[in-house]
Amino acid sequence: MEPYKSFALVYDLFMQEVPYEEWVKYIEKIWERFNCSPELMAELGCGTGNLTTLFAKKGIDMIGIDNSPDMLTIAKEKALSEHLDILYLLQDMREFELYGTVDCIISLCDSLNYILDEEDLLQTFKWVNNYLNPGGLFIFDMNTEYKYKYILGDNIFADSYDEAAFIWNNFYDEDKALNEYHLTLFIRQEDTNLYERYEEIHYEKMYSVSQLIGLIEKAGLEFLAVYDAYSFDPPKENSERLFFVAREKGKTDRR
Repeated sequence: MEPYKSFALVYDLFMQEVPYEEWVKYIEKIWERFNCSPELMAELGCGTGNLTTLFAKKGIDMIGIDNSPDMLTIAKEKALSEHLDILYLLQDMREFELYGTVDCIISLCDSLNYILDEEDLLQTFKWVNNYLNPGGLFIFDMNTEYKYKYILGDNIFADSYDEAAFIWNNFYDEDKALNEYHLTLFIRQEDTNLYERYEEIHYEKMYSVSQLIGLIEKAGLEFLAVYDAYSFDPPKENSERLFFVAREKGKTDRR
């Protein structure tokens, strides 16, 4: 099934408690720490454009990349309503293409956990290296094994609003380091009290810190830091999300 085909319709509804503005402030602190002042930036897995829009409002030229046309349709509508000139590209992160290099590339909301094959993740990192300006930063987050094993685990989650409701059946395979969740959505049809049912299945892969550092370096990037999310503390045993920071090393042999 096409990623987030039906969930795109209610994604922002169920994500309304996410403090996107705080995420932006945290990224800005990372920029300050590593002396980065981006004028042009790309976001991999931009979804409905919440972060892309916030960065564009700060005067940064933004490119949003996602493989869900439904998500990008919503993102484009937001940009138009805010009178923002944002370039959105319908592309797979594993083989994305830009028209030139950028100062920074970000990927948040565990978008990279959706890449299930290590070689595919390495290829994504290589493309990042290819499209970063010399010294440009790559900032991304990842869900941890602790979150998959102890927070999500083999549990059921549910939530409801007037417009929609969902049931999330989660399964974590520790041996395969693979998280699977079955999402059942009930979305109210426009101008009616009828709800239509949708079903989606999603998979995320858990990568260890050592794996990710190895892939970063193998892709030709310089590993700079890994932090417990929204802080500058090192990873903890109960970290649920980690932020990684890498830098383009100014290679002359660019693909």
